[in-house]
Amino acid sequence: MDFPSVESAFEEAVSQGVFPGAVVLVSKDEEIVYENAFGYRSLIPEKTALQLNTIFDLASLTKPLATTVAIMLLIGGKKIRLDDQVTRFIPTFGVFGKHPSTVRQLLNHSSGLPAWKPYYEGMVKMEKSGRINFIASRAAKGYVLEEIHREKPLTPPGTQALYSDLGFMVLGEIVEALTGFNLDRFCQDRIFKPLGLRSTAFVDLTKLRTRRLQPVKQTVAPTENCPWRKRILCGEVHDDNAYAMGGVAGHAGLFSSARDIHTLMVRLNHCFHGKDNFLPQSLVQEFLIKDQTIKDSTHAFGWDTPSPGKSASGSYFSPRSVGHLGFTGTSIWWDLEKSCHIILLTNRVHPSRQNEKIRDFRPYIHDLIMKALFP
Repeated sequence: MDFPSVESAFEEAVSQGVFPGAVVLVSKDEEIVYENAFGYRSLIPEKTALQLNTIFDLASLTKPLATTVAIMLLIGGKKIRLDDQVTRFIPTFGVFGKHPSTVRQLLNHSSGLPAWKPYYEGMVKMEKSGRINFIASRAAKGYVLEEIHREKPLTPPGTQALYSDLGFMVLGEIVEALTGFNLDRFCQDRIFKPLGLRSTAFVDLTKLRTRRLQPVKQTVAPTENCPWRKRILCGEVHDDNAYAMGGVAGHAGLFSSARDIHTLMVRLNHCFHGKDNFLPQSLVQEFLIKDQTIKDSTHAFGWDTPSPGKSASGSYFSPRSVGHLGFTGTSIWWDLEKSCHIILLTNRVHPSRQNEKIRDFRPYIHDLIMKALFP
């Protein structure tokens, strides 16, 4: 296997400002066949080099790698079923016609909930009018979840796919309601620690504040020079709403490295093939198939699939593939048929989220890698 064209493409991308830096990990038949780091961990206030073990803010990769796996563990443990109504766990959720909404519909983005809402903006106003230290508090998280409970669905539940952060915030809330643990604690105890993931965690901002803890910033890729937080974010979640909720949410907030994600993907692959009892084989297979019941949907449960036309995965992943993108510049694509996965971690939002050059780069680099993998 030969990757010089891939290396040239990454070096060119760094010089063209697609992102400050990137870590790429390519696996075939569960073995790492290529792994490399390119460019810079940070550009401001100083340039520092990116390392293979750099930890990234995964943004929406939180959905498949943490929240979805947590829900699968609860289903496997007979604590919850896909077709349970959300109101079974969160009675206040059922207003404005949301009562029929199910766990399945939250996972496949057909709950009818809006894609996104700027809840954090309301909290910024509250702080300015005198509610000191409200943002990133436990009370702030409760406030956001209550706002979601009161949202009107845009379409009747189960009729249309609309990718929704809000749905995954509610899934995180369900995990907490069912287990009595915060989402980060449950994931740590039941997923990250048992699988030996050493650099995978949420950063609970309320603990940082009360215990005056500081993340080791030299190991983390910084994200944006944030206009409203007035600083370069490093070791605290980039997503505005997840930050306002204290850093631990079902839709965003997870930090990890390429090696840790690879370890998790290998274990999921073992489960998919019935070689590991961490999760039931039938459940993993059910979750990783595109839901055919929702018209024009590309979603599986907690995962996406290659979209027809121009997919971020490029042109060479088979229809039996799943993947996900993260706003900060992260992605995973996993081809179940060809037994390979590509993990791409970048900090394209450093120092500004306005940089969207990665849109064209993602399909291009995936095609180059797949051609090298399967010449």
